[in-house]
Amino acid sequence: MKKKIIINTLGCKVNQFESASFLCSFEESGCRLAQKGEDADIVVVNTCAVTAKAGAQSRQTVRRLMRRHPQAKMVITGCYAQMAAGELAEIVETPVCIVGNGNKHLLVEAALNENNCDLTMLMGKIRKKTEITNLTMKRFGDRTRAYLRVQDGCNNFCTYCIVPYTRGPSRSLQLSEILAQAARFAKAGHREIVLTGIHVGMYGKDLQEGNDITDLMLALCRAHPDIRFRLSSIEPREISDKLLQAMGECDNFMPHFHIPLQSGDDTILKRMNRRYTSAEFSAVVEKCKSIFPDAAIGIDILAGFPGEGEEEFANSRKLIEKIDATYLHVFPSSQRPGTPAATFKNQIIKSVREERVAELRSLADKKKEFFYRQHLGTERPLLVEHKRNRNGLLSGFTDNYIPVSFPGEDALIGKIVPVRLESIDELTVSGKCV
Repeated sequence: MKKKIIINTLGCKVNQFESASFLCSFEESGCRLAQKGEDADIVVVNTCAVTAKAGAQSRQTVRRLMRRHPQAKMVITGCYAQMAAGELAEIVETPVCIVGNGNKHLLVEAALNENNCDLTMLMGKIRKKTEITNLTMKRFGDRTRAYLRVQDGCNNFCTYCIVPYTRGPSRSLQLSEILAQAARFAKAGHREIVLTGIHVGMYGKDLQEGNDITDLMLALCRAHPDIRFRLSSIEPREISDKLLQAMGECDNFMPHFHIPLQSGDDTILKRMNRRYTSAEFSAVVEKCKSIFPDAAIGIDILAGFPGEGEEEFANSRKLIEKIDATYLHVFPSSQRPGTPAATFKNQIIKSVREERVAELRSLADKKKEFFYRQHLGTERPLLVEHKRNRNGLLSGFTDNYIPVSFPGEDALIGKIVPVRLESIDELTVSGKCV
């Protein structure tokens, strides 16, 4: 009888890529996903620790699934498992395997091991890792869009971030391995691939091949001209003329940037150990939009970092109002234990952080609506998602990352089609397949 598996994933796109790889390996070993209401034989939780709240959610998820599947073998991995393996071992009442981020390639084998010992630890010293774990898969689940992790780890040590301690130093996947994985995704029918990593712009710096992130994008776009490629996130100083030229040369390199800002105040940026100024960030955005006026530009911003007074917050808000951004990912700053910022003076109280988050999210909605309205009446290529939305309509994202819903036949699912953007209602764009 096939073993029944549950995989619960918290956090970033890298975790999602890794969990998709676990699922493929389990299925190739004769397992299947547990259906709703079924008791699982193995439960995998891929945890997150980017904030204190994410760590708490990871613990709660482990407890909830342990209660729901008391006879299952628990397998816990991810960033919270890397930094708090001892705490997790104490709360788990069933046989458990805790796998560090540097050993995820061993996870499926360990999960399927018939050894009934109460605790298996596959941790290792993540800061000593010099090579990325090579996780392969035939397909990215039933998703239209596949994530391809090309890099892991980070060397930046921003003062608010725990990730360098849980993911280790920057490590890149060989170009040949990336091209092979992209080919597997193409064979499985994925029409869009998002390159992801912890610090994608550092791709290749640790390899002897001499390739950087632009070389990688060019190689992928040329090898698969019928597949759309996106970068998940890239630091402002890593958006080079070479990268912008590559985007202009390749029709399948999508006009979409996601650029972490974190603060629009220079004093706060320095306290965060971010390596740019607000003026430099603004200049990068202006350059992107001058070359690609239709491009979507997403921004990450933290509200309420220690020492962010009214003046510093006003500087952030003014910068965001000024720059031509499409959407914002707004997060409240939190005291992440183990980071320097957790010990900084002038911590901002929760109510003030929440007020600032609400204000920035309101601004984000206005910017998003403005960008969407700019494109009403235009035609854009759109990749149709595999599932219809709750209203029974087809939906998908345009090349410049506008979500559009429209009526159409099932034959369009999974295809790239031209869509005219016709109307907008509360940030929901409706269109028509041309």
